[in-house]
Amino acid sequence: SAYDQERNEKVAIKKISPFEHQTYCQRTYREIRILSRLDHENIIQVYDIITSSKFEDMKDVYIVECFMETDLHSLLKTQKLSSDHICYFLYQMLRGLKYIHSANVLHRDLKPCNILLNSLCDLRICDFGLARIADPNCDQSGILTEYVATRWYRAPEIMLTSKIYTKAIDLWSIGCILAEMLSNRVLFPGKHYIDQLNLILEVLGSPCKGDLESISNYKARAYLEQLPFKPKVPWSQLYPYASPKALDLLDKLLCFVPSRRIKVEDALAHPYLEQYYDPTDEPVAQYPFTHESDNLPKEKLKLLIWDEIQQFKVNP
Repeated sequence: SAYDQERNEKVAIKKISPFEHQTYCQRTYREIRILSRLDHENIIQVYDIITSSKFEDMKDVYIVECFMETDLHSLLKTQKLSSDHICYFLYQMLRGLKYIHSANVLHRDLKPCNILLNSLCDLRICDFGLARIADPNCDQSGILTEYVATRWYRAPEIMLTSKIYTKAIDLWSIGCILAEMLSNRVLFPGKHYIDQLNLILEVLGSPCKGDLESISNYKARAYLEQLPFKPKVPWSQLYPYASPKALDLLDKLLCFVPSRRIKVEDALAHPYLEQYYDPTDEPVAQYPFTHESDNLPKEKLKLLIWDEIQQFKVNP
């Protein structure tokens, strides 16, 4: 962190040195491109992007962001949250996600360490390096090859289908985060791909025949069909001190079938969040993203990053 004398406030500085690898270039380009166009109280705010004055000298990129004292991962390691805090944090997460999804963006890596907090309990979502544009006209094929988001917060369809997934993956992650806030324990701490899936089924129970039919990947469906039957564990058994409304929303967020998982707008309107719900104060993006253009060689991505930084200087 540093002190910004012009703004008269403390700021956070994120140093990135991405130009050795195409993947890092891709993530940096995504992060800069998306964050510089998102403007919302519950999303990390970029104040400045700093690099060398000449393109050929550009080795590092410094992103100057608003300062937040801690993150949810650190907080959950040290203290138990009150039910009021859980409700308020969840509301802010969903409020930020509504804006992200309205911009046609999938975050894809929502987890407690990407949820920043300050001493006023303001919450901001950060780290858009794995985000993707969810435009229906986009070619969605092959996008799982570089999917490396944290396994514990991954929706089951990511492990069960080969290509297509939707905004519902972010709602699953929010459900995992809500469960963690209720108990200070990770709900599904899988050690590997199959273990992750098995942990989910241990809690949700075996998918019914109709749920299995929604899985297009034959091998994945066959694997699930041969597993012994598992009953669903009641949420009240796992979280005996949580309110019934909180557990009802948790159940709707952690729905096995993505098409039946609660949408962000409906989650905000859920009775659990009624003390905060205000659709007139839950803004959406003015200019949604319409195309993805970052599966490019690193030299081209470096040029795009340079262009984004120059553009940001003109229109911060």
